[in-house]
Amino acid sequence: METRAPFIIVGAFVLAAIAAVFGFVFWLHNTSGLGARTTYHVQFNGSVPGLLVGAAVLFNGIRVGEVTELGLAPDNPRQVNATIGVDAATPVRADTKVGLDFQGLTGVPVIALEGGTQLAAAGTVPTLVADPGAGQSMTQAARDALRKVDTVLTENAEPLKATIADIRTFAETLARNSSKIDGIMQGVERMTGADKPVVNKVVYDLRAASGFAPPAKPIKGQLAIGEPSFVVMFDTQKILLAPGLDYPAFAGFQWSDSIPKLIQAKLIQSFENYDITHAPQRASDAVQADHQLLIDIRSFEITGSPELAAEVAFSAKIVGKDGKLLAAKLFRASAPVGKPEPLAALAGFNQAFGSVAKELVLWTAAIL
Repeated sequence: METRAPFIIVGAFVLAAIAAVFGFVFWLHNTSGLGARTTYHVQFNGSVPGLLVGAAVLFNGIRVGEVTELGLAPDNPRQVNATIGVDAATPVRADTKVGLDFQGLTGVPVIALEGGTQLAAAGTVPTLVADPGAGQSMTQAARDALRKVDTVLTENAEPLKATIADIRTFAETLARNSSKIDGIMQGVERMTGADKPVVNKVVYDLRAASGFAPPAKPIKGQLAIGEPSFVVMFDTQKILLAPGLDYPAFAGFQWSDSIPKLIQAKLIQSFENYDITHAPQRASDAVQADHQLLIDIRSFEITGSPELAAEVAFSAKIVGKDGKLLAAKLFRASAPVGKPEPLAALAGFNQAFGSVAKELVLWTAAIL
């Protein structure tokens, strides 16, 4: 007995030391260290599922303490009272918000503190009141939401049935009149042009008059040519067809600019081809013009009587600086279009425009 006694004492001492170490580590983990602690009472007006003594207390997401006591309020069965111990340096205020948070996949409950500005009275242990529903878990929240949805559906069962019946009636009506609806949609497509295939546009440019003989008489003074006047139908880049003509081949035909601006530009180029030294300017560009050439478009289209032809016609007026009319004349020319194709139409317009443009240039030079 005397030989074995020391081993028993040593073994007991080792076990006690190990238990003390584990206990100390556990105490440090649950009390967050050896620093000074401040105690607060927390009041929950509802259940706190899973909250235990020793649960963590977080302030703005940082662990600052733990739950030290937990119990039911004797005078209110719906109320749960908890006591928490937190680090003394934690800025807990009387209006600090209190809630119950669930961490991790298993949803371990912790008390979460957040914010606050009001200081508690000296010497008192403030009671922090948790937000209503703070102890509600995600599962409970889902149950409550489903319960509310079920209540709404129950209260509105008859209106819902009526609505579903109306939808069924509407669907049956659509099914019975599907052919009529198809006809309506086809009519809308025809009206908006959505049923027509997309046509790739090809841009064509008009050729200015050229081939003038050396000018025997230069144009005197500064001449300005403004944008021609026109009716709305000429404000387009499409090729214009006389009433009654319809050639799908012209669907992709497009002038390089609107017809009035195109005629203005090509008339200026025609004058430049006649005498570049005394060429006119655009009316908007001329600082002070001695004369203005005013153009009014009469025709710029494909006609079909008696045969396809490109027709160009406009009136011209020469006005002095004082606004006095010096001369006026109507110019018209047409050229045959061999077949209803864009290139043939372009050749006809070039020939007709070249004829009237050359006549206009020579007439203007003779007047001025």
